[in-house]
Amino acid sequence: MTDISITIVAYNNEEDVRNAVCSILECTAVTISRKIYIVDNSTQENSLKELEEEYPEVIYLNPGKNLGFGAGHNYVLSRLDSNYHAIVNPDIILTEDSLSILMDFMEKKGCGMAVPRMTDAKGELQAAYRRELTVFDMGIRMFLSSHFKKRQAYHTMQDMDYGKPFPVPFAQGSFLVIRRELFQKMGGFDERYFMYMEDADLCRQVNGCSSLWYCPDTTVIHKWERASHKDKKLMKIHMVSMVRYFQKWGWKLW
Repeated sequence: MTDISITIVAYNNEEDVRNAVCSILECTAVTISRKIYIVDNSTQENSLKELEEEYPEVIYLNPGKNLGFGAGHNYVLSRLDSNYHAIVNPDIILTEDSLSILMDFMEKKGCGMAVPRMTDAKGELQAAYRRELTVFDMGIRMFLSSHFKKRQAYHTMQDMDYGKPFPVPFAQGSFLVIRRELFQKMGGFDERYFMYMEDADLCRQVNGCSSLWYCPDTTVIHKWERASHKDKKLMKIHMVSMVRYFQKWGWKLW
């Protein structure tokens, strides 16, 4: 059994995937056994399979089609034999041994899932931590981001002390560490979401049977391009996922 497994779902972003993999391997202690699964949803040719030849910890998988985010991560579900599992976006860079720190934090807290401090490349804390989702808050985020600043600050938990750990209702799913047994028991991500909202759904499931905590002890860098706000097709996918989320969990308006 390995200490931790990591899944990165690729989609036409070879350089980002390579950088993420290299940062994980460089920063994680050699005493920590790990497997890094690359699930390649790409529609363009690339050389990601070569990472499997370069690094014995890397396992390259190509499902032959774009499964989406959640189903892409679920593609490895039956293969996992680790104590912990990390859900990692390609646009993540480690600068320290974040995986070891998060595993130690989870052992002490006894929580089911943990999220680190996430910043941009300049070190600015990202609004990746949120209170329970409501229709009002999602509407603001999608269409009225220049308004209701106080409400947005409340929703994104800007009133919290980020120098201390605290429970989180919903953490943006770019870098999450979960207990492997719990992840498998829940069946991974709900695959009814092709993309977007599956991370909110997963956090809700975890908090229903365990807990998700913010860990202030380590920081990861996240590029976070928020593509759905720039692309009409992605915006439509995001809207469909939002409807599915509220149909499943209830239409909390405020």
